[in-house]
Amino acid sequence: MDVKGQAAIVTGGASGLGGATASALAAAGAKVAIFDLQDELGEKKAKEIGGIYVRTNVADGASVEGSVKTVVEKLGAPRVVVNCAGIGRSGRTISRTGPHDLAMFSQVIQVNLIGTFNVIRVASFAMSSSEPMAGGERGVIINTASVAAFDGQIGQAAYSASKGGVVGMTLPIARDLSSLGIRVCTIAPGLFLTPMMMGLPEEAQKSLGMQVPFPPRLGDPKEYAQLAMSIVANQMLNGETIRLDGAIRMAPK
Repeated sequence: MDVKGQAAIVTGGASGLGGATASALAAAGAKVAIFDLQDELGEKKAKEIGGIYVRTNVADGASVEGSVKTVVEKLGAPRVVVNCAGIGRSGRTISRTGPHDLAMFSQVIQVNLIGTFNVIRVASFAMSSSEPMAGGERGVIINTASVAAFDGQIGQAAYSASKGGVVGMTLPIARDLSSLGIRVCTIAPGLFLTPMMMGLPEEAQKSLGMQVPFPPRLGDPKEYAQLAMSIVANQMLNGETIRLDGAIRMAPK
């Protein structure tokens, strides 16, 4: 798909993987809408790339419905949606203080899994109203899972479950939307230099990077964006989850 002049939505687009993807889409000529809750960063990124910022809680149905409506009114029906919004929290199933906090588990599922589906369901409906492009394609949806979906570590029950759910729904949603010419893929990143990683000491970042077989470093968000753009461009990529991890397989801890 040629994104020039087309509307695109990036959730979590104010920073990290989403921020890099928003920049890449804008550089290719897309009209980008950033969905995020980080107002200052979101406005700054939108100004930087010539897009718009729409404050959005992906876990809330009405919020997403309102935000997608804003995009349709201001930029047109979205042709590309990249779901990068998510949270990471950890906790063992049982610990010295008792059983896992159920509210925390629910929150991670609500944001990472239900939030992703929430954006998919609303954005794909808006996409479906568009005229088909070359080859009958109406749009592309890219989700973000994690290698934790496959190699969950100690304390990652909630996070791994949420990301495993994203992987699990990729194929059925791709099949659901295939008759409309809408493709769906998921990227499962390994260790990337996201804002969370940037908060660690340099030595800790280096140590984590050395766990990656090759290249022995943390991934650059621009590399995630590069893969996202390749998925957008290649019409045969559909219904697939792609690991982007330098061949790492996470140890238990």
